[in-house]
Amino acid sequence: MAPGLDFEKPIVELKDKIKELKSFMEEKDIDLTDELERLQNRLKELKKETYSNMSPWDRVQIARHMDRPTTLDYIPHLFTDFIECHGDRLFGDDEAIVGGIARFHGMPVTVIGEQRGRDTKENIKRNFGMAHPEGYRKALRLMKQAEKFGRPVITFIDTKGAFPGKAAEERGQGEAIARNLFEMAGLKVPIISVVIGEGASGGALALGVTDKILMLENSWYSVISPEGAAALLWKDAGLAERAAKTMKITAPDLKELNIIDELIPEVLGGAHQDPKEQAKTIDEYLWGAWEALHPFNPEELVKKRFEKYRHMGKYGVASDFIRQG
Repeated sequence: MAPGLDFEKPIVELKDKIKELKSFMEEKDIDLTDELERLQNRLKELKKETYSNMSPWDRVQIARHMDRPTTLDYIPHLFTDFIECHGDRLFGDDEAIVGGIARFHGMPVTVIGEQRGRDTKENIKRNFGMAHPEGYRKALRLMKQAEKFGRPVITFIDTKGAFPGKAAEERGQGEAIARNLFEMAGLKVPIISVVIGEGASGGALALGVTDKILMLENSWYSVISPEGAAALLWKDAGLAERAAKTMKITAPDLKELNIIDELIPEVLGGAHQDPKEQAKTIDEYLWGAWEALHPFNPEELVKKRFEKYRHMGKYGVASDFIRQG
């Protein structure tokens, strides 16, 4: 288990005290039950205080926690009969994106998700969850296959962004992402996405043009990372915490701005505390999203999807801003 995050230090310290007290009681055969109970009650209170008053930066840290559940962690808890598919039929197989066919509550679906690793070896294999063009083309191949057979598509977003390396650019990274945005906008089956960790830039949006966007409470979703925004705005990536607050990138802010459709509550302390229990909550919200979409025929789905993105956010014309200024 990874050590606690910076804002969790008081919790970690109190847990250590409880552990020491238990060891002392066993070693000295002394009954300090009352003191132990007092510390355990204090721990419960401290957890509630800490996790109910998190800053945007605290949530970003939880989204990046090395133990946070990934796409492949959730799939066994949410789906049955999962069969993974490989390759884009053009270049190769990108393991930063996994996808295949499964059953959700007995219904055939296509599942696609960005996949990062937990340790150095797996992160190298998965390229830290940053996909090459073939990853997005694999995702699109599976989406078009789903459309052909009338299967709903469920995507899981969890990436620091599309891979920006030379090889990715040579193989058409920008075109691959743009193609996904274009095709997903007109896909004639229900599409639901869940932001389960980090959702950065076009790498996230390439799986995010969907009918319903759900987001775990301690995830973030933005055009750029807090560090990247801080470096651009203030020439100092060290001001990432300030950027995270200013950018409104966390689930509570995005729900208020109507960028996402549903905020999925997390277990106390973050999804990594109990992935199985977290999956149960995700399942409820996924099923609710499906129930809201399944009455619509293909043409209605595409029209409603267009309207959703057409009315997202606020905008004005230059003359309005001139008059206001």
